[in-house]
Amino acid sequence: MPKKQKLKILLSNDDGVHAWGLKVLHQHLKTLGDVAVVAPIEEKSTTGHSLTIHKPLRVHHLESGFYGVSGSPADCVYIGIREVMKEIPDIVVSGINRGGNLGQDVYYSGTVSAAREACILGIPAIAISTDASHKKRREDREIHFDTAAKFLVKLLKMINIAEIPKYTLLNVNVPDVESTKLKGYHTTRQGFRYYSGTILKRVDHRGRPYFWIGGQYKGFRNEVGTDCTAVSEHYASITPIKLDCTDHQYLRILEQE
Repeated sequence: MPKKQKLKILLSNDDGVHAWGLKVLHQHLKTLGDVAVVAPIEEKSTTGHSLTIHKPLRVHHLESGFYGVSGSPADCVYIGIREVMKEIPDIVVSGINRGGNLGQDVYYSGTVSAAREACILGIPAIAISTDASHKKRREDREIHFDTAAKFLVKLLKMINIAEIPKYTLLNVNVPDVESTKLKGYHTTRQGFRYYSGTILKRVDHRGRPYFWIGGQYKGFRNEVGTDCTAVSEHYASITPIKLDCTDHQYLRILEQE
């Protein structure tokens, strides 16, 4: 078989340019080609998909060779392609996120949004996350980012990225286990997770109320073939996600009515 050509890769995330998961993934992706790293200078978790258009963006070239951007994950991809790389990469990879991006998490996730921005531009893209628990705090070095990184390298060698449909991204989630305990992988559909929806109301020192949003994770809908179920059973999940969110089944009903 002919040897695969080296890839031009743009790497970003939402945990920030100094995140341990980003550094682990960078080390593994370098075995596949040239990797440019452009990520938020500060953590931008759960910021969703946004572009900064009402204030200037700063780009910091760090000693590591990475670039930190004072904006959103989507900003990083936008600037990474147009100003840092100044060319179209073969693929954009976003991650490794600390925590899973399963089910409807994809709508809030900055990690997935970075991949989605590339997808909007017609570039193959993958978001990858390690399903680390948020209930118990651990040092980043204790999380098995290495398992996800090794799996992604394996995936990129298995698939032809040019055949990923235009305007479709791959959302990959890997359980937080040692590589030897990863059972394999499943191609999956998007599942559904449950959160408490708690809002904490407090009062500041001037007597004015303020709120903290952020409910606790309460589990997932246990259905065969979903990303949530696969990861819970120690399989990596690979979920293709389209930009087109149209409910085509209901569209046909509306047309009939």
